Amino acid sequence: MSKSFAWVVYALTGAFFACFFIWPIATTVGGAFFDADRRFTFDFVAEVFRNRIYVEGLRNAFLLALGSTLVTIAIALPLAFVSDRYDFPGKKLLSGLLLVPLILPPFVGAIGIRQLLGQHGALNALLENVGLLGPDQTIDWLGQGRMWGVIALNALHLYPILFLNVTAALANIDPAMEEAAENLGCTGFRKFRRITLPLMMPGLFAGGTIVFIFAFTELGIPLIFDITRVTSVQIFYGIKEIAGNPFPFALVVVMLTSTVLLYAVSKLAFGNAQHAMTVKASTGGGSRTASSMFGWLCALSFAGITALALLPHAGVILVSLSGNWYRSVVPTEFTLSHYETAMGHYLTVPSIINSLKYASIATVIDVILGVAIAYVVVRTDLPGRGLLDALAMMPLAVPGLVLAFGYISMTQDGRVFSFLNPSKDPTLLLVIAYSVRRLPYVVRSAVAGFQQTSVSLEEAAQNLGCPPLRALRRITLPLIAANLIAGGLLAFSFAMLEVSDSLILAQKQQHYPITKAIYELYLLLGEGRFLASALGVWAMAFLGITIFAASALLGKKLGALFRV
Repeated sequence: MSKSFAWVVYALTGAFFACFFIWPIATTVGGAFFDADRRFTFDFVAEVFRNRIYVEGLRNAFLLALGSTLVTIAIALPLAFVSDRYDFPGKKLLSGLLLVPLILPPFVGAIGIRQLLGQHGALNALLENVGLLGPDQTIDWLGQGRMWGVIALNALHLYPILFLNVTAALANIDPAMEEAAENLGCTGFRKFRRITLPLMMPGLFAGGTIVFIFAFTELGIPLIFDITRVTSVQIFYGIKEIAGNPFPFALVVVMLTSTVLLYAVSKLAFGNAQHAMTVKASTGGGSRTASSMFGWLCALSFAGITALALLPHAGVILVSLSGNWYRSVVPTEFTLSHYETAMGHYLTVPSIINSLKYASIATVIDVILGVAIAYVVVRTDLPGRGLLDALAMMPLAVPGLVLAFGYISMTQDGRVFSFLNPSKDPTLLLVIAYSVRRLPYVVRSAVAGFQQTSVSLEEAAQNLGCPPLRALRRITLPLIAANLIAGGLLAFSFAMLEVSDSLILAQKQQHYPITKAIYELYLLLGEGRFLASALGVWAMAFLGITIFAASALLGKKLGALFRV
């Protein structure tokens, strides 16, 4: 029966991706291999590697992704380990605040960053006040050290992804294995390197893969920092000439190929080791109280990272509260009128309802499909299951702009999917776009859970007469609940804050999601940026409530959300 189930999942997933991932991408990138006379050619792709500007873009994208991943690991791994093993002052609050970067779209945070780091922004005003800058001097913070700035912002935006996955992986480690190592004399860092790290590698690989590919294809932050020599930005600018320029299509093909190869290499190197435990991690090894000095050091570390990560949020909040903010450290005038105006604006309430509807349906689809795919990949020997895993990860490699334009192309009048044309009603297409783009988060989290849960538990249940699917539902799914919550929460949060698909596919006012409404408000002259910031704050508050509600449903505090 499991074999039949695996084939059904394989067929349904293949059909889903063929229609809503491969087909739109094919319509978008087909121009990379066909000239104006519709003759097949490799010249456009070859030109990408001959053109030093495109090669520089690929190199910069790789360096940004590598740097972002390493910095993210340096931030998230120690925090996750400390959070799992020690109790310290303010742990529950500080662990919860680590998740806050998930609830702000980067382009909304850019409003705050521009105000803080602009030439006439808060930082320069502070330096002028303390005498480090003259009255007419300014420093263009957004123009100097931009690559390192992108890496830092990527890491501070993405580290919750790795933190969630590593925390869930640590929660699944049986303390008895570490205790056995200590009894044999393996302690300290050696125990972490020889025992803990291999056991948590599936979770670390899951989060690290998402971070790397996300940073490799990131568009928003390089655009804000005006770094044009990055592949994603080159595609973004080139897409404006989609009718007559084949090179954006060629860049997409190169980016897709590079990402798939990078993922395959990293998976072979780090992702294949499976260290399944025979039982769910017991509670006997739980966290212990840290000493006074070490405890406060842990608290300060959590607070410091949180403070850095919250700078864009703080900027957006201050902009939303400001009546006047120019060449001063903080606004010289404060007002709450922007919140009232934003919530009373005709774009706001419908956009919140729309985003809730789109993101909720997409998350349900992702959880169901993600669990099914992970089961086939880990629990079966189905030929081609590695291809299924790679196929599920591929949406992370495609810039949202390219996929969105692919949807626009495939739904034009006279085409097979014209009934989904977003100019009429984009609801179904937005749900599909959100679910396709965020499915990898659930798949990677579920795969990590299956890898850490021994198949012998399901086999024992089946030997007692429990059918395979029922054994999966009654035995395995509760054991990997932490992983599914982590992946589902990520999928929901990013779907609520999806930018590219929302801006392009939501073409009528009544269908605007939150991000499209924020963008439209930002374009308004006068108080537009204030209203956009206010709506961004409302969106942050709403998603924060969502995270706390998920915690309450589990009967846990926020800091222990992923220790089920």
